[in-house]
Amino acid sequence: MTVPPPPLLADGGQPRQPRERIERRAIAWWMLRSLLIWGALLAALLVPALLWEPLRVWLIAPLIAAGIVLLAKLAVEPWWRFAVHRWEVTEHATTAASGWLVREWRVSPSSRIQTVDAVRGPLEQLFGLATLRVTTASSAGAVTIAGLDRATAERAVARLAVVAELTEGDAT
Repeated sequence: MTVPPPPLLADGGQPRQPRERIERRAIAWWMLRSLLIWGALLAALLVPALLWEPLRVWLIAPLIAAGIVLLAKLAVEPWWRFAVHRWEVTEHATTAASGWLVREWRVSPSSRIQTVDAVRGPLEQLFGLATLRVTTASSAGAVTIAGLDRATAERAVARLAVVAELTEGDAT
């Protein structure tokens, strides 16, 4: 007997949010990433402005813009992403909701899975996090779930590998 998939639509026909949240440590990971990128840009603008007086007038607007972006990426983006990002892996599909300015909701049927990866960059390793990447036959690319606990991502990879092996279909 085949078990029906859990409904992807909630009452009222709206897409149901995935059930799982990402790790709270992802907030610090996103903050550090932003600080390294935008902080470096701010420093690269600030040093010449301090050293060469004739450049100061030309660097005021870029300094202010970079400062505003850095402030938004430290004070707003990580918290908003944490509130929005959700994920769920079932026998029938992998679902991910993500974004902060542009929100994305992706569903990938298990019958279309081609590869499953757990990716850990240097900063993710520092925070004990990983990114789950489920590649399918979709032209939109892989379903990516960032900010997972390392052990959770490894369990999801193992579960999806079993699900993909047991699911009928040719992944195209």
